[in-house]
Amino acid sequence: MVASLKINGALHTASVPDETLLVDWLRDDLGLTGTHIGCDTSQCGACNVLVNGASAKACTLLVATLDGAEITTIEGLGTADALHPMQKAFRTHHALQCGFCTPGMVIAGVAIAQTHGADVSVDTIRHELEGNLCRCTGYQNIVAAIAAGAKDMAGSEGARIAGSAQ
Repeated sequence: MVASLKINGALHTASVPDETLLVDWLRDDLGLTGTHIGCDTSQCGACNVLVNGASAKACTLLVATLDGAEITTIEGLGTADALHPMQKAFRTHHALQCGFCTPGMVIAGVAIAQTHGADVSVDTIRHELEGNLCRCTGYQNIVAAIAAGAKDMAGSEGARIAGSAQ
């Protein structure tokens, strides 16, 4: 199967077997290793990416079904010199420990903020995070970071995602 996808603003065309998972293609072929493989059963959310602006688990998506899609990985949100507001909020609120779940949590946070806006409630954040697992924290700082990141994203030029026209 040949598929063309926009990944972090850059067009990539792939000739892949029909059963190729997005997470494997991103990591193995494109070298985008920020998308983690945590459980292989779509339960942990470590592989979250944005697909056409919506959070999705890359371990459940076949590249062959995504022709024409826009994908944003953690690498597409910001840079070391110019973090995305959600990344800044995670740093400011100490919303990580080992960091393994962090890319998926940040991506989920961006989607939550884009869906629910700056005044997203703590209850909504907790509900939306039900598909993301962190084995190190009690989630309190993650929830606080997403709430702060949502406020910071509102009207912020820094919230723009690579290649998008938000």
